[in-house]
Amino acid sequence: MDISEILKMLGDPRALQERMREAQDRMARTTATGSAGGGMVRITLNGSFEMTGIEIAPEVLDPPDPVLLGDLVRAAHNDAAARLRETLQRDLTGAAGGLPIPPDLFGGGAPR
Repeated sequence: MDISEILKMLGDPRALQERMREAQDRMARTTATGSAGGGMVRITLNGSFEMTGIEIAPEVLDPPDPVLLGDLVRAAHNDAAARLRETLQRDLTGAAGGLPIPPDLFGGGAPR
């Protein structure tokens, strides 16, 4: 996107508002799944970073090890959140016509 297209978008608030509404709709439909323990724990988050699903392989529970389970759940959640941030960042940058989006917009600080 060149400067004239950016100025045109800024000069047409309705078009900009519509693009942002579309981006918000896409974000609401976006999901990401993270895993840990070689896929033994899988967590799915929606675009609002709410957990919508969790899968735990039976072998993680036998024998019961609450510390290991907690570590795997935390790792799978962090993996899903990182994937979701990356997806939202990419999608929002596209919706903004290539304008740079702050890397910490969705939390988690700057990418490493």
